[in-house]
Parts: sequence; structure tokens; C-alpha cells
Amino acid sequence: MAKSYYSTVFEQTADEVWNAVRAFDAYQWADRNLSAVMEDGKVGDAVGGIRRVESDGQTIRQRLLAHSDVERFYSYEFCDPAPLPVVDYMATLRITPVVDGARALSSGPPGSTARWRTATIGLCTSRMASAGGWGRCAPN
Repeated sequence: MAKSYYSTVFEQTADEVWNAVRAFDAYQWADRNLSAVMEDGKVGDAVGGIRRVESDGQTIRQRLLAHSDVERFYSYEFCDPAPLPVVDYMATLRITPVVDGARALSSGPPGSTARWRTATIGLCTSRMASAGGWGRCAPN
């Protein structure tokens, strides 16, 4: 199976970044022009829950496969029909502490490198700025 990923380093701690992205239904950090809700009244960390994302007239449904606050990751898959020409797509968003300073490494599916970079930089500007002053968000 082919694998791809994109990563970036944040100047915030892994806990700070994870708190901004941990809820599967709180997807606004990825794009300002979308809405995301959990179907059937599930909460954002309920494994098996389905997130419905609507953006630019397109609806994407994704099922949460695994979620760990301890390991700071979640995995998900597309529900049929997939919005891309892929089979057996599975993605994992993982936040890892960087041991050289109080920083965090974010890694996950690229979608496209430019979109993932925009999403992770968007996280810095929209969610982390409210936590106080911070330095830079620099992609690897």
C-alpha cells in the first residue's frame, strides 16, 4: 500500500497542539470555509463515529477508527463514496513532542502538500494565537 505524509514543527508544546486538534468534530482548524459535525449525536472522540464535513458544496464523510489522548493521535477512513479516486484510504493525524525544546511535530495525510501546510499553519494562526505569544510555525 502506498503511503504519504506531511509534517510540520510547531513552536507550541505537543499538549497545546493536541488540545487544538483532538476532537474529531472540531475540524475548523483545517479550513475556515467548512463545517464539520458528528452524525447520530456522537462525540468527537467516539471511535466508530462519522464526521460529516461540508466545504465548497462538497460533502465528505469520514469514520473515526482510533483515538488516543495518551498517544496524541487519531486515525480515520473515508466512508463510501470516497471523494478521491482511492481504495482503502486510511489517515492518521499524530502530534509528537519534539525533545529539543518545548515544540511539537504534527504529521498526517497531505491531501496535497500545499493544503496540509495551509491547514497546519492555519492551526497556528487561528487556535494557538489565543493561547498567548508564540514564535513561528515552520514546516519541515
